[in-house]
Amino acid sequence: MIKMKENKIITQSEFQLLPVTQEVRDFVTESGIKNGVVFVITSHTTSGITVNENLDCLYVDIEEMLERLIATNYPYAHSHFLPTYGATGGNAPGHLKSMLCGNHCVFPIKDGVIQCGFAQDIYFAEFDGPQMRKYFIQIQGE
Repeated sequence: MIKMKENKIITQSEFQLLPVTQEVRDFVTESGIKNGVVFVITSHTTSGITVNENLDCLYVDIEEMLERLIATNYPYAHSHFLPTYGATGGNAPGHLKSMLCGNHCVFPIKDGVIQCGFAQDIYFAEFDGPQMRKYFIQIQGE
């Protein structure tokens, strides 16, 4: 059996980590699937899905590390007029940070419960906000 849900969120800043673990747990429970896997997937190229510990100091470390690796003010090739959009691309850092973060995560489900580690939380990662965003939760199993 396969169950899928689309969730929408509105991000508030250019960089943001939004916890979505509880939404995933709730959908696993609602699905009635006892054993299988759950996927969490973003549908945007300047956002990501990541798994990490829920600590404010870690958010700061992640944001600062990504800024060191992918500076906002670097002269990116993507920063030019894009005829297909009718505007100048200015979000190259968001695309590159998304590449590092990844666009999904996968967890097993056992006896109707997502099998996360003690300190593991699932986050929607915004790299080009604020914007209206969506991500999908898909569950496969029996």
